[in-house]
Amino acid sequence: MKIKTKESASALIALLSTVVVAVVLVQAEVRWLPAVLTVLITFALIFVAALFLIRKYVAYKLKPIYSIVLSRNVSTREILEELQDKRVENLGEELTAWADTNDREITRLKEAETFRKQYLGNVAHELKTPIFNIQGYISTLLDGGLEDELINRTYLERADKSILRLINIVSDLDTINKLESNMNSLARDTFDVVALAREIAEQAEMEADKRGIKIEVKGADNLPSPFWVSADKHYVGQVLVNLIINSIRYGKEGGKTRLKFRDMLDKILIEVEDNGQGIAKEDQPRIFERFYRADKGRSREQGGTGLGLAIVKHIIEAHGERISVRSEQGVGSTFSFTLKKVPVRELDK
Repeated sequence: MKIKTKESASALIALLSTVVVAVVLVQAEVRWLPAVLTVLITFALIFVAALFLIRKYVAYKLKPIYSIVLSRNVSTREILEELQDKRVENLGEELTAWADTNDREITRLKEAETFRKQYLGNVAHELKTPIFNIQGYISTLLDGGLEDELINRTYLERADKSILRLINIVSDLDTINKLESNMNSLARDTFDVVALAREIAEQAEMEADKRGIKIEVKGADNLPSPFWVSADKHYVGQVLVNLIINSIRYGKEGGKTRLKFRDMLDKILIEVEDNGQGIAKEDQPRIFERFYRADKGRSREQGGTGLGLAIVKHIIEAHGERISVRSEQGVGSTFSFTLKKVPVRELDK
């Protein structure tokens, strides 16, 4: 028999005691009326006494547990009031739920601490290289290189390049911080995303020409196009800039970068595709992490901060959307994201 409440435990104790008293009364041949009254009174008194003692004992045992759960000193009276209308098994369920919640919170805090340590380590590592470079160039100039016309200009140009890299890292970190702090303060506009893409593609043509890469915008043949969206135009432009520049830097020389647009009912799907070196499968889940580089040496050589795709992910998620990547090594990569569509008929209102 399962005893689930304080009352049932008290009743069982009282019942057993009453049976013993009844047996004694029968053997003593006490008249039935006094015997019945004695049995009833015995049952009532023992039930009340047992219930009182059980509640006090349970409260005594639970007091340190509740003090830990509530993070304060708990009085016995508070626990007795808590126990008044609850089963013991319900208390067990509550404490188990609290323990599970606490375990999850501890796990989350440990993960956050691990991420913080990794993030700080990555920031320090990324800043260390240009700072040490600048220090080395300046030390060389101060040690006599400044008077040597063969090296002074070269070293100053190299120091300037490292300073520019520092500025880019700090600027990207500031962008991510602003996005995290103001996720709901996007300035939503209604604009033609194909027109914006063409404008950015034209601005990137000079860099694409250096590697013989052709940029194609595959949307509507004429502007305005039917691909109007509701989004923050400035930040969406930044997404397109980052993705296009990445496709040029890691694309195949003499290759192509294609921007494609598709109507997905209430969304517009935007894809940036290249036929470059591609991304290894083991790297794909991590490419949107801060400072993560699939090709570390080449990324630094190209001047990347390692934050571009992290910024892209923050911007898209701030719009309530998701970004994904499909890639095959030696074939190329395609980055896809969606934006909220604005039907053309609403533009005429």
